Amino acid sequence: MAAHPSTKDNSANSLRKIWFDPNVRALVFQIIVVIGVIGFFYYIISNALFNLEQRGITTGFGFLNQTAGFGIIQTLIEYDESHSFGDTFIVGLLNTILISVLGIIFATILGFIMGVARLSNNWLIAKVATVYIETLRNIPLLLQIFFWYFAVLRALPSPKQSINVGDALFLNVRGLYLPSPIMEAGSNVVVISFMIAVIGCFLMARWAKKRQVLTGQPFPTLLVSLAVIVLVPLVVFFAMGAPIGLDYPALKGFNFRGGMVVIPELAALLVALTFYTATFIAEIVRSGILAVSKGQSEAAESLGLTRTQALKLVIIPQAMRVIIPPLTSQYLNLAKNSSLATAIGYPDLVSVFMGTTLNQTGQAIEVIALTMAVYLTISITTSFLMNLYNKKMALVER
Repeated sequence: MAAHPSTKDNSANSLRKIWFDPNVRALVFQIIVVIGVIGFFYYIISNALFNLEQRGITTGFGFLNQTAGFGIIQTLIEYDESHSFGDTFIVGLLNTILISVLGIIFATILGFIMGVARLSNNWLIAKVATVYIETLRNIPLLLQIFFWYFAVLRALPSPKQSINVGDALFLNVRGLYLPSPIMEAGSNVVVISFMIAVIGCFLMARWAKKRQVLTGQPFPTLLVSLAVIVLVPLVVFFAMGAPIGLDYPALKGFNFRGGMVVIPELAALLVALTFYTATFIAEIVRSGILAVSKGQSEAAESLGLTRTQALKLVIIPQAMRVIIPPLTSQYLNLAKNSSLATAIGYPDLVSVFMGTTLNQTGQAIEVIALTMAVYLTISITTSFLMNLYNKKMALVER
């Protein structure tokens, strides 16, 4: 028996209704995209493995256990030519983290200072800040790195003609030589006392903030914290018989021996990253301050607060809600821009691992994958921490 025409029409209408349902169509298109992406990567990986097999190149991470056979000019862990490629990865990773953390700290400080300075009532300070921001943020970062490295630091004198500061600091073309600490028995107690002092100051700052909210009375947190951080370890230091000494650098032959050195590659990269990123942070800070209602400044003045007190207690806390999101982007940019270190030979992850290690092992896929994973992890971690801070600073609705 043939189906009734109305039955066929109902079925067609039902299918048409399902197809034109936005949720159903969205799900279908998502499934198609996922299948396409999986197929694409499957083809790429299969093709790469086939080509590697044809050329006799082994895959895997076994090369990390092979002897590296090359030195690195700056290492935060014990390392020499007899160590493995896995150790070169760790050395490059630590150097990348070092320049990123230092750059973020110094760029934030300089950026906040310049951002506030650009809004200063003092004409000269405001114009100097404006010239600094508008000049450096419009010059490519790579050119600034080259300027500090080749035009400034490479022009310093040789080790024998070093700039001497109190027979303790020596500046020359090979870097800045500083005294290094010598940790003797009992030094760990001094270090622990310093850590306890820092934790105590953090807890004290939280208590002082709650106290001010409840009573309205401010507490000199900064001065007390500085006193605690300096005096507590100092008292423990002398009580333990001065267990921490200093190893001073000394010129022996054609170079300095002893102490520690800040290599010119680190200095040039740090200065360039700091000055460049600080210009963008300064504009973020300026826009954040201007985003705060002018009535807040007038209210602070009516209470008798000075301009500095108004910035610290009224304006900046409110501006931070506007500043933090774009500030996070600048932190991420700084960490990724640190990969330009390879241009001047600073031994970061890209230079040491994706450069020298890749050239010696030929394990391109593994090396590049590890390097990408590191930068991805650094970015995700930075974003996560800044999001936590942003959530803390956000307005809480009642």
